[in-house]
Amino acid sequence: MGSLYSEYLNPNKVQEHYNYTKETLETQETTSRQVASAFIVILCCAIVVENLLVLIAVARNSKFHSAMYLFLGNLAASDLLAGVAFVANTLLSGSVTLRLTPVQWFAREGSAFITLSASVFSLLAIAIERHVAIAKVKLYGSDKSCRMLLLIGASWLISLVLGGLPILGWNCLGHLEACSTVLPLYAKHYVLCVVTIFSIILLAIVALYVRIYCVVRSSHADVAGPQTLALLKTVTIVLGVFIVCWLPAFSILLLDYACPVHSCPILYKAHYFFAFATLNSLLNPVIYTWRSRDLRREVLRPLQCWRPGVGVQGRRRDGTPGHHLLPLRSSSSLERGMHMPTSPTFLEGNTVV
Repeated sequence: MGSLYSEYLNPNKVQEHYNYTKETLETQETTSRQVASAFIVILCCAIVVENLLVLIAVARNSKFHSAMYLFLGNLAASDLLAGVAFVANTLLSGSVTLRLTPVQWFAREGSAFITLSASVFSLLAIAIERHVAIAKVKLYGSDKSCRMLLLIGASWLISLVLGGLPILGWNCLGHLEACSTVLPLYAKHYVLCVVTIFSIILLAIVALYVRIYCVVRSSHADVAGPQTLALLKTVTIVLGVFIVCWLPAFSILLLDYACPVHSCPILYKAHYFFAFATLNSLLNPVIYTWRSRDLRREVLRPLQCWRPGVGVQGRRRDGTPGHHLLPLRSSSSLERGMHMPTSPTFLEGNTVV
């Protein structure tokens, strides 16, 4: 057991692997590299702020304590942690990389894999919840909270195990010929395994949504209401954006498995593909706040409270009411003296769908 982990603190091991897999070791901090790193850090800070606002909105408003919104909150949590992991990855890249020990390198890359796994499993949990709630309504009874907690807990547990396998021993330390070019301390077979698992999960999610749409489109489905279809459309958009953002990165990892070392120059540009994949964590909160008027209001509430001259309770500092802070009524509802529905409603522009 001692020999298995004996190289984890070797300060020369990371450089040895990079020398073997990389054509050149470009570690100088050029102006373009610094600008790119600064842009990624700013992007990740925006990811953290966006998803933090969504988590606060879901936590503070009881309307969003249904299973669907808690699953979206779980997805926001994984995206928030992804933003933090990407910041750490960026700050520990470049010239810093070759000064890392293997255990530090595994922690850097493993955190990104864990958050990616959590996002994928969150999407699977959402699909399972929708399928059980719509396709098998009679089985979705009082135990739904237990089922929800089990799904969320299982998604994070599996993500931790999957992302932690390299530091537990599934790596290529001492076996340079088995190393990935994109991730020089990861074994090619581990990278292939991860991409295969994610691909199978995404195919399963697509199959679940096809099944759900068949049910809600059926003339015998009592659950095929406008709000149900709108909610399905929202989570389907989230799934589609995930696939578009991560497909190039998955493709480059599959190419990495197939290409012998130094034979595919495009692998040395893999960081551009992963930077594009980072956009997924930025777009997710935009999608489901854009689609839900109630969630959008709740997310923007802290920003409204910070406006100059307006207090937290919706009153100006001179004591007069802040009439523009009326979160539960629309303009048409005010004219009729009617309140908006208490359940979250998904919208298409200004029209309830």
